[in-house]
Amino acid sequence: MASIASLGTGSGLDLESIVTKFMTVEKQPLTALNKREASYQASISSLGTLKGSLASLQTAAAALTPATGQSATAKFSTYQASVADSTIASVTASSSAVAGTYTLEVTALATAQSQSLKNIYGASEKVIDPSGGNTLTLTKGSGASATSVDITLDSAKTTLADLRDAINNASAGVSAVIVTDTNNKQHLQLTATDTGTANAVTLSGVKFAAPADPADGSALDASLAFDTTSATDSAAKVNGIAVSGSGNTLTGAVDGLTINLLKTNAGSPTTITLSRDTSTLKNNLYSLVKAYNDLNSTISSLGSYDATTKIAGALNGDATLRSTQSQLRAVFGSVPSSLSGATYQRLSDIGISVGKTGALSIDSTKLQKALDTNFTAVANAVGAYGSIFKGTTDNLLSTSGTIAARTDGLNRSVTDIGKQRDALSLRLTNIEKQYRAQFTALDTAVASMQSTSSYLTQQLTGIANITNYNSNSK
Repeated sequence: MASIASLGTGSGLDLESIVTKFMTVEKQPLTALNKREASYQASISSLGTLKGSLASLQTAAAALTPATGQSATAKFSTYQASVADSTIASVTASSSAVAGTYTLEVTALATAQSQSLKNIYGASEKVIDPSGGNTLTLTKGSGASATSVDITLDSAKTTLADLRDAINNASAGVSAVIVTDTNNKQHLQLTATDTGTANAVTLSGVKFAAPADPADGSALDASLAFDTTSATDSAAKVNGIAVSGSGNTLTGAVDGLTINLLKTNAGSPTTITLSRDTSTLKNNLYSLVKAYNDLNSTISSLGSYDATTKIAGALNGDATLRSTQSQLRAVFGSVPSSLSGATYQRLSDIGISVGKTGALSIDSTKLQKALDTNFTAVANAVGAYGSIFKGTTDNLLSTSGTIAARTDGLNRSVTDIGKQRDALSLRLTNIEKQYRAQFTALDTAVASMQSTSSYLTQQLTGIANITNYNSNSK
């Protein structure tokens, strides 16, 4: 008998449907594995959401945490500085400044030294007299603080342009330019890079050659060959006290102030006003509250349960979520050791309160009053709680923290499910082969019996026909 080409064609029975139903039952453990894996993946994703909210709180807390060795007052002390007449000077302030008003009278601005070579030359004339040596020394400043740079001149480069290039390439605190007059004669001019007497530059060590045209000057020793406009230091009075600097930026005249002098106002003092700016502290504090409230909302959503719909959050009942929430709430439960005996010991003292849902709110009026009353005490309180929040979030987000451990455990479970699924899939393949083999045999047997039955029916029908014929013939 020919083999069965398709299951059920021999017997006429819907054996394919029967196998499918059997396999649906056999696959129930696989369905359960897939459901467990989906649950684990949902938890892993939710833990990632939790970590994202914690990272935002960590960033906000870091902005409120003083650096090692830095006081909270220094961390949050920023100032707004202004000058009544902004054409006289501009002012910036550091955290070491002191709020107040200062009078400023600028009597002189610093200027840079300028020098003009007395001799003038044609473009191709030889400038340096070889008898004076070939080492040009540029000395910046004078006395014990003077610094010198030696330039070895190339004997093959003898023009005024060559000398200019050698001076500029030395970066010795002076720049050189050539001005060509209407008679096509060249003038070398030098300008000190920086203002003030301490930055004046002198040249020595070589002699200049006599110009080809006697009317252009005569050869002079280098140290005497320039017409010089001397450098001057800046001079001013702050609150009537004389101050000065080699440049037009005064950095040490008043604690924490940098004063950039723009022009003189001798006899007509202007006023510098310096006031404390609390916006940085307040903005950072509001950012912390927002980050905490966002995290509180995330935790509530992940751990929620709706009794009406019977739908639970992805981390409902999760110990890691509960531990995270309790650690964060514990920050408000005790006074930081650094605030023992302080004027403001709790966040509620400066206007930050915890609501029934765990969310924070800020009483801006109470906060501003505390800032106006005792800025240092507010800064200390904010810095202390910022440090605790940062420490707590650092621990929660660390690679050895509870969230990382829980995530690693879930990932291992997903991996194990993958192995179980592979083994079960192989087993299901073999089971289906067995079912198909059994039903193929059944199909063949039924088909064979049906064939035999059909044959016997034909034979019996034939016998009956013969018998009837014989009876009728009589």
